[in-house]
Order: sequence, then C-alpha cells, then structure tokens
Amino acid sequence: MSDGTALAGPDGVLRCPWALSTPDYVAYHDEEWGRPVHGDDALFERLSLEAFQSGLSWITILRRRPGFRAAFAGFEIAAVAEFADVDRERLLADAGIIRNRAKIDATLANARVLAAWEPGELDRLIWSHAPDPAARPVPRSLADVPAVTAESTALSKALKQRGLRFVGPTTAYALMQACGLVDDHLGTCVARRRP
Repeated sequence: MSDGTALAGPDGVLRCPWALSTPDYVAYHDEEWGRPVHGDDALFERLSLEAFQSGLSWITILRRRPGFRAAFAGFEIAAVAEFADVDRERLLADAGIIRNRAKIDATLANARVLAAWEPGELDRLIWSHAPDPAARPVPRSLADVPAVTAESTALSKALKQRGLRFVGPTTAYALMQACGLVDDHLGTCVARRRP
C-alpha cells in the first residue's frame, strides 16, 4: 500500500502513484497530465471531458476519449455549437461515450456560448487563473494535492458568470491540473517540471 509518495513503476521510474494502475494511466501521466494546453478547442475538449468525468473514474473517460472525439466533432467549438436535436439524440444513443443527458446538454450549451466569444478568449480566461508556481509548495505526497483551491473556485465562478455549465470548483481544479496551470506531479515524480 502506498503512502501517497512517488512509486517506481515496472520500468523503475518514479511516478505519481495514481499513474501506475494501468498502462493507459502511465502514458497519460507521462505525456499529457500537467503539460500546458492552449487553444480554445483543446481547452473546450478538456473542460468537457472533466465535466463528463464528474462522479466517474478518469480511466473511464480516458478509454472513451476516441469515442468522445468522434461523437463531438473533435471538440471543435464551432461545429458542436451547430449540433441540432438529431445530434443530441445521436449522442444519447452513442455507447462510445457517457450517455448522461445533463452532461451532453451542458457540452452542447457550452459550445453555443463559446462560439460567441472572441478567438482565444477561453484560453485567456482559463490561463488568467493560473496561480504563481513559486507560491505553491511542491507536493511530496498525494495528501499535499488539493481538490479545490481559491484559484479553481474563482475560475469556476468566472466560467459560470459567462454562461458555462458543469464547471464547479472541483472540475475547474481538475482542468487546471490536466492542462498545466498547476503542476501537481509529486516532487520526486519523473514528470515534475524542473525550473
């Protein structure tokens, strides 16, 4: 049983303990999680997937990501904003994604809201909530990694005020972690950003 500190995987490399349960997680941890993501469509995808993850394990979403991308037109905001009732019904019947009506409706509504924004506006809004890395202690164990922060609460509030749905503070923090606004890789983890 891990005490929440970095563990050596089969290759002997130290990683965050959550990353070692499946090869899918190892690849996601090493290649994506915590690396900066920019671009409105890319951030819309991450925001949507984090919303779909609410109440589920991330591995469920990760393994269905190709299905989500196919179902939601690669998360291109302009395309998803044009989805009609027939597309909504198609999504509700698509076994390749999570068929949660509220989450599907939120994704479609969010795309419509975002389609009216200026190019780069979502990117600027999200990244304006990135905390100063120097002000954050390096986590030594999973116990040092929060689920919500003042910044994620502020980001959630800003997104909701602009009309977005399914963007609570916990979802906002998961987005911040996944998209590199914060580096919550443990201090001894191979993927931890070095100054």
